Amino acid sequence: MTNQIELKRLELRDLAEIEEIERSSYPTPWSRSMFASELSKPSSLCLGAHDVDSGRLVGYLVISRYVDAWHVMNIAVRPDYRRQGIASMLMNRLFDLTSGRSRRGYTLEVRVSNTGAIKLYERLGFKPRGVRRGYYTDNREDALIMWKDPVQEPVARSS
Repeated sequence: MTNQIELKRLELRDLAEIEEIERSSYPTPWSRSMFASELSKPSSLCLGAHDVDSGRLVGYLVISRYVDAWHVMNIAVRPDYRRQGIASMLMNRLFDLTSGRSRRGYTLEVRVSNTGAIKLYERLGFKPRGVRRGYYTDNREDALIMWKDPVQEPVARSS
């Protein structure tokens, strides 16, 4: 069954559902205050994926703008909605919203053991560029640093 998904900016009223998804997705989840802080920063872009039928938040993406890069801070999808392309939708929407704005590329860290996420990021154009040793506090696992070149403005197509 394929659900119709609507992407829109996250709001403070989404925090309870964000927390629920976060706790089901990560061994060391972000706190509500961390999400609230990102939602209020002008340098952050926070997108949510909502199931149109139920109205539920089913996934989210938090990204921060830095001088030379857009840093993917957090991305997660409800367990029962995974493997339906929602993370790809969120990332592609991010690329649409940020294309052509500057020479900023995109970066993220991912657990070296998270092969599914690594494959997703590679499909989206990210490439491994290094390792942060002992990056994750719960088990000292290494993080793979991945980068993607800036997305250029889409070429206008004639009808």
